Amino acid sequence: MDLTPEWDDDERMEYMFSDFKENRDVNSTDWDSKMDFWTVLVVKNCRQRGTVCVSLQELNKTFKRKEKSPLGLPTVIQSMARSGKVMRESEFAANVDCGWLSWGVGLLLVKPLKWTFSTLLGGSRVPLEESFVVIELVKEKAAELLRVYRSSEFASSSILSFQELCTLSSDVCVDESTLCMALLQLQRDKQVTVFLHEGEKIVKFCQPGQDRVSPVSDVEIGIYQLQRSEKLLGERVEKLGLQADKFKEEARMLLKEGKKSKALRCLRGRKRVETRANNLFAKLESIRAILDRIAQSQTDKMVMQAYQAGVAALRLSLKDVTVERAENLVDQIQELCDTHDEVNQTLSSGVTGADEDMDELEEELKSLLDESKPDSIPDLPEVPTSILQTPGELSVAGDKLLSSLPAVPYTPVNISTQKLGEELNMLTLTD
Repeated sequence: MDLTPEWDDDERMEYMFSDFKENRDVNSTDWDSKMDFWTVLVVKNCRQRGTVCVSLQELNKTFKRKEKSPLGLPTVIQSMARSGKVMRESEFAANVDCGWLSWGVGLLLVKPLKWTFSTLLGGSRVPLEESFVVIELVKEKAAELLRVYRSSEFASSSILSFQELCTLSSDVCVDESTLCMALLQLQRDKQVTVFLHEGEKIVKFCQPGQDRVSPVSDVEIGIYQLQRSEKLLGERVEKLGLQADKFKEEARMLLKEGKKSKALRCLRGRKRVETRANNLFAKLESIRAILDRIAQSQTDKMVMQAYQAGVAALRLSLKDVTVERAENLVDQIQELCDTHDEVNQTLSSGVTGADEDMDELEEELKSLLDESKPDSIPDLPEVPTSILQTPGELSVAGDKLLSSLPAVPYTPVNISTQKLGEELNMLTLTD
């Protein structure tokens, strides 16, 4: 078991195993250092073992080193009790008003009151067998137990038996005592309630969305009994089915051995078992039908509550809405719509007139373009379309054509010979 790295230091542990000074004020630093060392070690050891309770007798065995036990453990327990880090098991149970003694879980709740009186009178003796609950650990275990329940198949049912809870929490609580302490903490936190029904311990958990667990109702008890009956009948039907299969297999073996009469008796037994199984199965189906109806009624109740909440919300939202106000609002909307239509019509007519003006402007622009054609380009004569028959006619026509052409413009060319040579060189193709 992992205790502390200092455990192998003989000098250090010799000091830690020594008893506390009677007067803390002599050396408060050393006194507090030793107290913190053992307090942390006690909590760590309990957490490693998965338990929430500890006794002086167990601590002496756990922390024995070289055949010696720490002398100051009683002082450690008393200090932890005064600071609220531990509490006597019987006191922890008595502080929860739940009829704990009626559970009958086998805990030693009736303890001698000698230690209580000695503490009040200033005594320092702690009984070896006295069991103490580590408050920090029992809170952790209670939270873990609640988490396991809510993630299990029983989460949809608020009530389950104590034995079912024992099986469910086997990986969380190392023993029944640890489970009971965790349940007591949950009951202290108003998350569970534990009660007896016909001699059977039953646990009811707080459901998600609730701040605290509600009292057990007669309906919940009835549902629990139906569920228990369903489970028992299912187990009996399954058992009878196995028994019928066994009769059938025996009849087959006897028939192979030639024992026909014995095989017939086995088949008769199988028939009787099947008849009982069928009868039980019919009753099982009736119970399941009742449970289905109850579930449906609970769903209907939820729907009705939702409807009621919806009606209340709708009534509140329509509190200031009346028919007269609605009609007035509709009239205002209609008036605004009419105004909007008139504005649109006005804007549309204005845009149309602008379009007509644009057409006139384009026509005027076109006429201006026609007038702005340059006068320097004369109109060319029409190309003759007649066929020339004789050279004389061709000569006359050619003269007419040439005479009709405009004069060739003449402008002196002022280009030097050098520039012409350069241009010639640029135009010359190189090989």
